[in-house]
Amino acid sequence: MGYKSKLSWADVTPKAAYLNRRQIMAGAAGLGLGTIAGPVAAEVPLDREPNTLEQITSYNNYYEFGVQKEDPARYAHRLTTDPWSVVIDGMVDKPGTYDLADLLDGMDIEERIYRFRCVEAWSMVIPWNGFELAQLLTKVGVQPSAKYVAFETALRPDEMPGLRSPVLDWPYVEGLRLDEAMHPLTMIATGIYGESLLGQNGAPLRLVVPWKYGFKSIKSIERITLTDEEPPTSWNKANRREYGFYSNVNPNVDHPRWSQASERVIGAGFFAPRIDTLMFNGYADEVAGLYTGMDLAKFY
Repeated sequence: MGYKSKLSWADVTPKAAYLNRRQIMAGAAGLGLGTIAGPVAAEVPLDREPNTLEQITSYNNYYEFGVQKEDPARYAHRLTTDPWSVVIDGMVDKPGTYDLADLLDGMDIEERIYRFRCVEAWSMVIPWNGFELAQLLTKVGVQPSAKYVAFETALRPDEMPGLRSPVLDWPYVEGLRLDEAMHPLTMIATGIYGESLLGQNGAPLRLVVPWKYGFKSIKSIERITLTDEEPPTSWNKANRREYGFYSNVNPNVDHPRWSQASERVIGAGFFAPRIDTLMFNGYADEVAGLYTGMDLAKFY
């Protein structure tokens, strides 16, 4: 089974978090989010249900709001997300500053259920709402010389208490190779379980690249730049030995300080056994061809 499946919204939604589909569609239209298409479910292990909305919104890494898992839920409501605009520049035909409504205009909002694997060796299954990044890049026109896509998170010292920490060189930046960015699995998320993203999950727009470690999925995007050079990325700048540019999920390449061969499932219970980590987080059939001939231990 590929990244599409016949799972329905009810099949993948825990009862406690179930939302009426007509209400979702009406709410999305009211927010200018476009039409929500039918479920496009990623391959979900039969023995793992999606995490609840409470789990997904209470256990987060977003260092701009603090380094503890509960800090983002405690402080991220301070982030002003309306109005919001995104600068799109570099090697594009239509550079400019796009407000959120203009950026989302014409985008096909879909429901996608993806595995999420953190480099810290914990994991979730998350039902995202959003659109393929390729749609947006096509909309602004990628020039032939572009090879990479760079992203930058909002920098709001008055709203982000974690910026006082020297843990990273702010603002947070990330990047993808252009073919990774254009892959149909790569998406810009606008919501979870049909609800708009909360600040701790990267409101109002975040990247989701399900075959890579979670820190590649940059939150609260304010700038997208097309370039012909590999862009800097925050964790790679902080510690090149531990965090590579690609950061593909790979159980055969350990982090220097811990194994990546298995993972702890959030919500499974403290004493639950760890599960084996899958190559490319289970999306090898779809994405392995992007890296044909590459040494995945060297280019980690």
